[in-house]
Amino acid sequence: MKWKGRRRSSHVEDRRGQQVTGSSSSRAGAGLLLGLFMRAGGKTKILIVVGALVAIFVFKINPQTLLQFASSGGSAPQVSQVSEAPNDEMRAYLETIKADNEDVWAKIFQADGKVYKPSKMVIYHDKTPIPGGLADSRMGPFYMPANETIYIDPHFFNELSSKFGAQGDFAQAYVVAHEVGHHVQNLLGYSDYVHQQRGKVSEVEYNKLSVRLELQADFLAGVFAHHADRQFKEFLEQGDISEAMQCAHAIGDDTLQKSAGNKVVPDSFTHGTSEQRARWFELGYKTGDLEYGDTFSIGYSQL
Repeated sequence: MKWKGRRRSSHVEDRRGQQVTGSSSSRAGAGLLLGLFMRAGGKTKILIVVGALVAIFVFKINPQTLLQFASSGGSAPQVSQVSEAPNDEMRAYLETIKADNEDVWAKIFQADGKVYKPSKMVIYHDKTPIPGGLADSRMGPFYMPANETIYIDPHFFNELSSKFGAQGDFAQAYVVAHEVGHHVQNLLGYSDYVHQQRGKVSEVEYNKLSVRLELQADFLAGVFAHHADRQFKEFLEQGDISEAMQCAHAIGDDTLQKSAGNKVVPDSFTHGTSEQRARWFELGYKTGDLEYGDTFSIGYSQL
């Protein structure tokens, strides 16, 4: 994809020069959460993509809800500025892709008589404070509805390429667009609806709602690609859509369970199969029409 030369978002904060220290209960709570990312014996780490969000299928826990377990009590973690955040190409790339998403969704919302409120994005390295705890790079990129912020450690893209074979700058753009898709869902009320069902329905039924939410975010990432290719001059290049679909396919629940050496358990899915994720992204890209992305109004077997 061609991304250089366009405007860069002002809604991005680069914290990579910060260091987080201290032994607060928030930090301890986050440490406990990170233990859930380890298989028995600590031999195999399961990489989780939490708005661009891969389910923690081994423990059957929705990764979006993990953040709620981080303790908000005790002293806050100490944050010190040890160096200036690098003004590098990755920062320029993320700020540009973030701006592209803002411009595309502002135009889509305007056409529907709505006003789009951009999300914020925090770029960090290793760990960074979030409301109620800490974000850790091993959690992968995620969107937090409470403060309408996307958190991303760029080192995740190296993991995406080396461990999952999802290479290319548009695979990275898909991850960002998926997380922005969660913000769009938040603005449209889908996120609140799903989160309000926790405790009201069974775990299996809640997982199914989570799958609907995640597949819709994949669809919205495709919608972004559709409109960005028309809105910006020479946006997509040959092979870009294949990169995004390869990325979506690589992080399907069934593929992740198999790669971890586990039995595929559909009732534990929270993000959808590889085939579903790639297909919903493709549908969004081909149609560019939000009417085709209502994953909540069709039967679960039709997803």
